[in-house]
Amino acid sequence: MSVYEIGLRLQGKSVLVVGGGSIAGRRVPRLLAAGARVLLVAPEATTTLSDYAAAGEIQWERREWRSGDGDDAWFVLAATDAPDVNAAVAAEAEARRTWCVRADDAAASDAWTLAHTEFDGVAVAVSASGDPRRAASIRDSIAAGLRTGDIDAPRSRTARPAGVALVGAGPGDADLITLRGLELLRQAEVVVSDRLAPQELLDMLGEDVEIVDAAKLPYGRHTTQEQINAVMVERALEGKFVVRLKGGDGFVFGRGAEELDACLEAGVPVEVVPGLSSSIAGPAAAGIPVTERGVVHDFTVATGHVPPGPQSKVNWAALGAGNGTIVLLMAVKNRAAIAAALIEGGRAPQTPVRIVENATTKNQTVRNCVLADLGVTEAHHPSVIVIGDVAGRAREL
Repeated sequence: MSVYEIGLRLQGKSVLVVGGGSIAGRRVPRLLAAGARVLLVAPEATTTLSDYAAAGEIQWERREWRSGDGDDAWFVLAATDAPDVNAAVAAEAEARRTWCVRADDAAASDAWTLAHTEFDGVAVAVSASGDPRRAASIRDSIAAGLRTGDIDAPRSRTARPAGVALVGAGPGDADLITLRGLELLRQAEVVVSDRLAPQELLDMLGEDVEIVDAAKLPYGRHTTQEQINAVMVERALEGKFVVRLKGGDGFVFGRGAEELDACLEAGVPVEVVPGLSSSIAGPAAAGIPVTERGVVHDFTVATGHVPPGPQSKVNWAALGAGNGTIVLLMAVKNRAAIAAALIEGGRAPQTPVRIVENATTKNQTVRNCVLADLGVTEAHHPSVIVIGDVAGRAREL
């Protein structure tokens, strides 16, 4: 079987979806993304479809399909569990010369939903003579190639974004950057990168991309924030697209707000791409949930780069008096003083602690101790320190 592949522009056009099961649940989000006005006809619907209806994003008629439901439709999806109903929906659509997809029977369907992927503004749809599994497999291979750069999809110079993108690259493993972050990184002409950003990501960049090393070594020589702001703004004002690449999330102890302000003050267009923060992703990679039902219902993320005392803005006494999980970033040097302050505030000396080094990478290391021993337990940068009952319940992965 062969088809004539075509893209439908459904913005503002009516689409009828008959059936509220998992297939409809997968198709409706794409229809909404295309701007379609969706009418769902089904006695029951999945939670996701129910939520769309409750939010007013689709119209849901809680009943069985009736002849005439598709009178105003430009496109119809028949996705019930009853083949006879799907056949009737398709037959009426054909009589009205409206294209209809039968989700249950590709051979009897006048239209097919193709295996689809999208990356960096490129949409690819795959058909394989009615074999959906083969089409999906090929689609997945294409998607992987686009994301890794094995399939080149260059943009023209005029199609590139403008200004600066502040991209959080995630907790360590290069695979944990978001798809949006990867899209923008591939288009960068200048990349201002931190030491904690996955360095493997820089290897995929072209030779013509300028890489500015803005590494900040703990308690050592580093580029000042003012210098980083200046180079971002200067390159952007030269007409180059700049990506500021940072480990974790740039807005969690990452001075992302200062970089955002510098761009805005200079009139430079700026986009913020959040990243997986190591404060949550680091413990998760070691099997440590920062909250757990029946164990703890709150957690606090604090920076330990300043020891307890007048210069610290952390209320260590309050953290010590509480019973929630405490997640410490940049606290290796001051861990002994922090432990003492928490114990003084009321935390039990035997409170479980786990130290996760190089989280999510091949060099990930996890060490166990109790709060009283935190200061003498081995720890190296970069580390996430988890204090609380969840640290004692961690799973070995």
